[in-house]
Amino acid sequence: MRIGLLSFGVQEFAALHEVCVESGHTPVLYAYSRSMRPRSATDPAAAAAAGRIAAALPAGVDLLLPGSSEGLGAALGGFALDLVVCFGFSWRLPPAVLAIPRYGVVNVHCSMLPEYRGPAPVLWAIRNGDRSLGVTAHRMNEEFDAGPVLAQERTVPLPDDVTPGTLWPGLSASLRRVLTTALSRAADPSAGERQPAGGATYAGLMEEAFSVVDTAHTRREVHNQVRTHRYIGPGRGPVAVVAGRRVKVLRTSLTPVDGPRLDCADGPLWIAESAPAD
Repeated sequence: MRIGLLSFGVQEFAALHEVCVESGHTPVLYAYSRSMRPRSATDPAAAAAAGRIAAALPAGVDLLLPGSSEGLGAALGGFALDLVVCFGFSWRLPPAVLAIPRYGVVNVHCSMLPEYRGPAPVLWAIRNGDRSLGVTAHRMNEEFDAGPVLAQERTVPLPDDVTPGTLWPGLSASLRRVLTTALSRAADPSAGERQPAGGATYAGLMEEAFSVVDTAHTRREVHNQVRTHRYIGPGRGPVAVVAGRRVKVLRTSLTPVDGPRLDCADGPLWIAESAPAD
């Protein structure tokens, strides 16, 4: 099959590409969304990310930097694609784009669908204290992460000190297995199991209040709040008032450490690392 890949980073594109080639298929294009929403200004970090992707681009593969869904669709239409594989692409694809590839679009989503549909499944898994992460490959349809499942597994551990770097080895291994199975089924229009009607949850972006520590919550909830921010990026942390000062809480401990103590709803939590808040 001739395959187009939609993703967001060098290692992500590389993993998708390698699975396609190992399965006997030919990736012919990469597409990277340079903004969080179609027809929006280019995100500040997008130019650098696009440069890294372009520098690692395999020979003979084209790179698309669409500014709109319509532009993406117009470009995809010229590649005679059999399939599009999507992982972490920022935009929801409209029906007109989904219909372009001969066998549709397969999306790789970081949850055991139908749980955690939406743009932030990993953040919600950390926030909720999940011990492991699922990976699902499903057919895309007009609903958000609701299409028939081609393959899924829950094998990726979520350690206490999880970061994108520590998560990737387990996540990429699971992604490769799940996508390999999905590619073997994608050309059969009858393949894919409908998602259960019940049990669906939504993993939206973090709300503004999540950036502030509320000690009326349990110590485990606050600890997971700090873990979630640390996963989002270095130096990120919710704000708390400690001894009259506003600080970003960068790391916490459920057991005593040398640091300030937060008295939460069900007991103490210790601040292991912090920084002055802006």
